Amino acid sequence: MRPDLPPLPDRMKGQPEDARGFPVPWFVAWKDGAPIFQAADARKWAKAVKEKRCWLCGKTLGVHHAFVIGPMCGVNRVTAEPPSHRECAEYALKACPFLSSPAAKRTTHKIPEEMRRNPGGEMIERNPGVSLLWVTKSWKPFRVANGHLIDIGPATECVFYREGRLATKDEALEAVSTGLPLLQAIAEEGGELAVRELGRQVAAFSQMLDATFDGEGKR
Repeated sequence: MRPDLPPLPDRMKGQPEDARGFPVPWFVAWKDGAPIFQAADARKWAKAVKEKRCWLCGKTLGVHHAFVIGPMCGVNRVTAEPPSHRECAEYALKACPFLSSPAAKRTTHKIPEEMRRNPGGEMIERNPGVSLLWVTKSWKPFRVANGHLIDIGPATECVFYREGRLATKDEALEAVSTGLPLLQAIAEEGGELAVRELGRQVAAFSQMLDATFDGEGKR
């Protein structure tokens, strides 16, 4: 494995590596013996949700489930990816090139045509620069017009990361403020009730963010 990566958590040891020395997460789709990091195996998604398996190592989850999400997913508590073990999720936040580099962009041109599929709902195409480790005891999948999403339960712990380290409050606030106009535009398409609900969600998330960084909650 690449020497510049953090130590693998025990549950991820034994995962295959790609030619560059990166461990291949369990969810990744393969073609012709090579991993396609940008594509998730749809069968793994169904298995992870049904059997409560870790999105990154594939092993059974315990009581606490950790989601790796962006700030806007933290606001509306909706995501397309199933949860992981906390230590697996923390490793991804430190080692994944996209999650640990604010300048990184999504590269979809490497995905074979037959593997191209958008996640359910409306995806915000940006790298927010800050990611959340959202630990919860509850979540549930639900169907939308173009697929499936996951409703994330209340956080028992929420940690903000940037560049593989703990983010500062200013960095977290900037990531939220630059993403909210995009979420607001989506809500406005849904009408007045959707806009009101977003306002409620933003207020709740802001309160949690303040508590997290001001020492009243877990960071």
